[in-house]
Amino acid sequence: MQDFDVSTHANENASDEGLHFKPRGSNQLGMRQYNERVVLQAIRLHGSCPKAELARLTHLSTQTVSLIIDRLIGDGLVVKQEAVRGKVGQPSVPIALNPDGAFSIGIKVGRRSVDTLLLDFTGQVRERDSLSYDFPDPPQLLAHLKKQLLTMPQRLGAELSERIAGIGVAAPLSIGGWPNVLGVDPDRAAAWGAFDLGTELSKLTPIPVQFIKDTAAACVAELVAGRGRNTKSFVYVFIDTFIGGGLVLDNQWRSGLTGNAGAVGSMACSVAQEHAASPPQALSIASLHQLEARLIAAGLEGDACYSDQALERDYLPHTQAWLAQAVPALGLIVHNAACLLDLEAVIVDGNLGRGLLHKLQAQLREHLTYFSWEGVNTPALLSGTIGADARALGGGLLPLYSSFAPDPEVFLKLDR
Repeated sequence: MQDFDVSTHANENASDEGLHFKPRGSNQLGMRQYNERVVLQAIRLHGSCPKAELARLTHLSTQTVSLIIDRLIGDGLVVKQEAVRGKVGQPSVPIALNPDGAFSIGIKVGRRSVDTLLLDFTGQVRERDSLSYDFPDPPQLLAHLKKQLLTMPQRLGAELSERIAGIGVAAPLSIGGWPNVLGVDPDRAAAWGAFDLGTELSKLTPIPVQFIKDTAAACVAELVAGRGRNTKSFVYVFIDTFIGGGLVLDNQWRSGLTGNAGAVGSMACSVAQEHAASPPQALSIASLHQLEARLIAAGLEGDACYSDQALERDYLPHTQAWLAQAVPALGLIVHNAACLLDLEAVIVDGNLGRGLLHKLQAQLREHLTYFSWEGVNTPALLSGTIGADARALGGGLLPLYSSFAPDPEVFLKLDR
């Protein structure tokens, strides 16, 4: 996943050099679709641009860009904006993405809730639906999503609904995993063992369905619509019911052999010893599930862990007790990842209040000073910019990327 962006959450003050715009167009014949995607990518990344600026960014000739823009306007993917008059020369006409040019649906299936987003071509959320539960039941979840896949296209109308490029589903690879940690009945968890969510959703709609691990989807969203615009290599940490993450190296999201690259929740938090219990994993210490359990045990609202209510007077002592355990676990993740991967940054986000995230970041930043960094560079510690929507947004970006962004790897294979 490389060099694809949407205008939502865009950093308008970022410099050209910091945006990692790499794809270049080709003036050779037979490259029409690729060149169109390169031009669209330039507009996504840099905002509305006149044709001359697009030619400079893409290294295409002005004539080629002009022909491409005419085709994209005809396809309804871009629009001309009002002319901008300068002091000298002819006025320039900025070219912008047409929000109605294409759409996608992003679905996040979690252990506590399901979110469905309808995104337009610029990445703006047009429609939103959420459903909370204590643990997902496959048939009930499928019935709910079936309704959403019918109603969301209907809200667009017959003409625009034809422009839905696809559906991206972000979900844990093992929804039924760790039932003892969650306190879920093993039989309920086992129901997910033989249930293929992507396959079942494909039976409900003619729209193409793609699947991605939930925390990887959040990482993709941060890569293309957040801090990743200006950060070349980073480990991404997403704190939710369970903690998870993703990995970006050289501006590319890395999935790994089985899709589990960046699975920070499975990292051990102590040294393994013979004849002793296995070291606890980070997800059993630094997940919001632990904070939720503390609050419920104290007779407080468990859902407060997902908002800044967790910082209110009655809740704060329990939140601080959770932080005292979670921060050291996160510190091990950051230090070990930095030593192994030589990272530019570690980005932390989650389904929690921004105030709690900032408090966690401050304590984690202090905790990192307790480690020895001799022989290794200390990565920047950054807060994510998207929050709870990151997983559904990342899922929704997959179809848009597949249909409209340049893919250098595919291009090189065709070239050879």
